[in-house]
Amino acid sequence: MEKLKCLIPDSLKRVVADSNPNDLPSTSSSLLDFLHNLPQFQQVRVLVVASCSLLMIRDLVDTQAALCGKNKEAALESKQKGNKCYTSGDYNAALAHYSQALWVAPTDAVDTDKNLVASLYLNRASLFYKIGLLKECLRECNRALQISPTYAKAWYRRGKANAALRSYKDAVNDLNIAKNLELSLGGKRQIESEIKIIEDSYEDTSRTVAEHKDNYLGNFEESQQKKLVCVSTPDKGMGMISQSKIPEATLVHREEPYAMIILKSCRETHCHYCLNELPADAIPCTSCTIPLYCSEHCRLRAGGEEFCSYQKEDKNLGGLSLNLEEYIAEVTVCHGSGADAECFLEHKHECRGVNWPAVLPPDVVLTGRVLVKSISQKRDSADLSLLSSLKLSHNYSQITAESKLELHIFAVVLLLCLQQSFRLELPINGDSLSQTILLLCKMRINCMAIVRMKTVDAHGLPNWLGKSSSIEDALTSSVEQVPVAQAIYSAGSLFNHSCKPNIHAYFLSRTLVIRTTEPVAAGHPLELSYGAQVGQWDCKDRLKFLEDKYSFRCQCRGCSEWNLPDLVLNAFHCVSLNCAGVVLDADVINCEMHKFKDFAGAPTTQNVDHPLLGDELNDVDILNFAKLALERGNNSLDFHPGHCLSCGSHCNLEASSQAMNKAWICIKKLQDEMILKEISNLTLSNASRAVDVLRSILHPYSRRIAEAEDILAQAFCLVGDLQSARDHCKASIKILERLYGRDHIVIAYELVKLSTIELTLDDHASVDCINRLNAIFLRYFGSHAASIFPYLEDLKRRARNLV
Repeated sequence: MEKLKCLIPDSLKRVVADSNPNDLPSTSSSLLDFLHNLPQFQQVRVLVVASCSLLMIRDLVDTQAALCGKNKEAALESKQKGNKCYTSGDYNAALAHYSQALWVAPTDAVDTDKNLVASLYLNRASLFYKIGLLKECLRECNRALQISPTYAKAWYRRGKANAALRSYKDAVNDLNIAKNLELSLGGKRQIESEIKIIEDSYEDTSRTVAEHKDNYLGNFEESQQKKLVCVSTPDKGMGMISQSKIPEATLVHREEPYAMIILKSCRETHCHYCLNELPADAIPCTSCTIPLYCSEHCRLRAGGEEFCSYQKEDKNLGGLSLNLEEYIAEVTVCHGSGADAECFLEHKHECRGVNWPAVLPPDVVLTGRVLVKSISQKRDSADLSLLSSLKLSHNYSQITAESKLELHIFAVVLLLCLQQSFRLELPINGDSLSQTILLLCKMRINCMAIVRMKTVDAHGLPNWLGKSSSIEDALTSSVEQVPVAQAIYSAGSLFNHSCKPNIHAYFLSRTLVIRTTEPVAAGHPLELSYGAQVGQWDCKDRLKFLEDKYSFRCQCRGCSEWNLPDLVLNAFHCVSLNCAGVVLDADVINCEMHKFKDFAGAPTTQNVDHPLLGDELNDVDILNFAKLALERGNNSLDFHPGHCLSCGSHCNLEASSQAMNKAWICIKKLQDEMILKEISNLTLSNASRAVDVLRSILHPYSRRIAEAEDILAQAFCLVGDLQSARDHCKASIKILERLYGRDHIVIAYELVKLSTIELTLDDHASVDCINRLNAIFLRYFGSHAASIFPYLEDLKRRARNLV
């Protein structure tokens, strides 16, 4: 990108920088005319159209991504490595090599007279059988047989797995087919003897289903309670409201994405369709080496049924009974192949030739998917004006000159890629480019981050919730939301932002679910947080993040009104012993004064309903300051960095900051030793004293103290001092309650740790703790809480046993 930018003359850059949505067709045409005459760009165009190389596009977007084509030699090399590891008993490494081989193996490649992909699936099946994962073994056998129905070894391995699972009827059928396909007389006799053994112990048990569990989406047991309406807002474009009052914890919206793209960091860990964590037997796209899927169902919904129709062998085996022929047909069908007509095959058009999604940024690829879906729905037109059905706003006029230039260049490259891979007469001119530029702009400010809940334990090891979480993991784990994908939702993307949201968004697979976290009046905006932890930052950090990413200055109630968290989150302690007032640095002062200036011109009633005297302000000293500030009057209110807002005492901020940083070095050293599981008494003692220093320097409600208390709690857990761990955990929670309220989701995450500590100590207080965190989870996640937090039911069960 940078190389191509440098080739564009300054005069044209200025035209692009000064452009607005109305003159975009003209500006785009000017840039396109220049690029047409640029030799380097012509090389890019030829390479894209010919699908020969990615080198020029790789230079264009500054990435080290490789080609996406399949490679038989690489697959065979990985297969051989897997065989060696299997022979030596290193099954984890063997599985990794077999999976890598599957990733790059062409579907029509042959190895020793057998389809290479089928043989790799059988290798994984044999490995799973060896380590006792019988259902996984069956799935791999099925996949091998869907490609190569005459694969005798696959039928034999399937029969052995079914026998071990006591599915004797299926086992006999499998082995009879294997016997029919076996060429050697000795092999046939061996199989006959194994069939005889199974028949002698035959029990008519129910068939073991070998399908991969459909983890795409669970059934919703709740119905959407309220009808929402999209409205225009003067400062935020579009927004969502309800025409009637909505109670707390009400499910108000659920929706599948209009288009979605997995983030590059999650490509090898999460399914590219349903976004759930990949199992050991993940399956790749059959046409390129980018996507991995958790099941055939997800692969087909992402890539289309044609990717499953690559069988090269005749299924007519001959000499078998009608029942066995029907059985073969049932086993070798591609399960889940009937993707519904409304399902947009997201990856289908990206597999042809050069894999441009591998190198372009996610929001650019997402824009391509939105374009393709919009055009596909029309079928007889490549008219980009169809995108008007998506009521998304853009901020083109507010973005920087550099961003405008990037959007222009990415729009040209994207249309070139779509022209080749989508195989439509998609025009590349001023009009189409201007529409694409605006769509790119819309994607950047309207796409939603799909998140997964992840714990990071005291050893620094991540664990994605939903697969396997135990009470022991929860004991020393921090829960956070981590983005795994970006998506556009036709209605979901219209919800506006607030740093004090009244709704909570979470995801079940790809599905967006929105629930109220407080009662919402009829006609009142429904607003969520634009970032997983945005609402927990201080005001200046929130404003910077939102302005950098979305090009707007937040005017929500959290950023326009005085509130306790913004005052004390990063505040220092007053130096006077008898005063617990707030001491702020210059950055915080400037941010708070901006709120004051906005508020100063408005009429005030100077009573307890003043924004500074909200429900969360129950601390006596803060309350006294609030009253004092009001008595002084808006025009005379005077904030000074380093001076206590209550008594006016001066604090040396530079010395306090140095002392804070020195104390934090001790805490950071403790964290490092926790990762290594080598906590020394000296480091733990120094960290404990460092927390005392922080308490003397920072305001009692400082988030930094809460973090330090939490780290100490985890450290004491690791050394077995659970009483101290409980005390520090409670101290952390007490601060967070002051900052965010008792029923905030952050409190529930901390209560998970506290409850497990109390349970281990047989402390009956754990019962109330678990009931409380369960109530918060129900408020934010409703009936889906147990599926999002698998350890919740275990905690509740242990609490019942304790009673």
